Amino acid sequence: MQAGEAAALPGEQAPAIVNADRWRAGLPSDAWPDTLPASGKIWRRDVFAVADAYRAGSASPRHLLTAVLVWAYGPIGYGPWRATRSLDADPEGKRLAYALEEVAAPTPDEAALRTAYRRFVDPDHARLPWLGPGLFTKVLYFVGYRRGVGGVQPLILDRVVAGLLPAEAGVGGRNGWSSEEWMAYLRWAAEQARVRAVEADEVEMTVAGGG
Repeated sequence: MQAGEAAALPGEQAPAIVNADRWRAGLPSDAWPDTLPASGKIWRRDVFAVADAYRAGSASPRHLLTAVLVWAYGPIGYGPWRATRSLDADPEGKRLAYALEEVAAPTPDEAALRTAYRRFVDPDHARLPWLGPGLFTKVLYFVGYRRGVGGVQPLILDRVVAGLLPAEAGVGGRNGWSSEEWMAYLRWAAEQARVRAVEADEVEMTVAGGG
């Protein structure tokens, strides 16, 4: 087995490849999580490691958001600029921590997932600039996913996934999804995972890959 194959989750095709030095130089000095690979080859497992540290109290909300956004934006040139705008709007990470309060629990239920989604879209709670559903569902995925337990799990919903989902997944349009649309998609993915005997995020990866 190749090293990359060992790092990949089932269904994960490739890591995000970034210029780690460029990213680090473009972000606030307190935001970079030191556990991200210096090589700039970022797998989902690397981001999950930062999320685990966040839940354990050894990584800050800003470390978490940075790890997710580095993976999400990858080599896109405007990534560091947009990530900095999101980070600057929450300098102490309080809005992010509030949004994730319930989903960071040991066993978040559907109510916790719905609450977290709604907080992220509410300007009075946790909405941040340049952090719409396509990105904040990535944050929810990494913080709230519990591998090996089945059932409804938080998953990524971005324009790529939304554009490839079947109608029965309950998602309409390519952006601006409601919390109920996200929950309908999560329930659909949970059932697909049960039938196929795979993890729910493998269902998401298969959809995103056009399968």
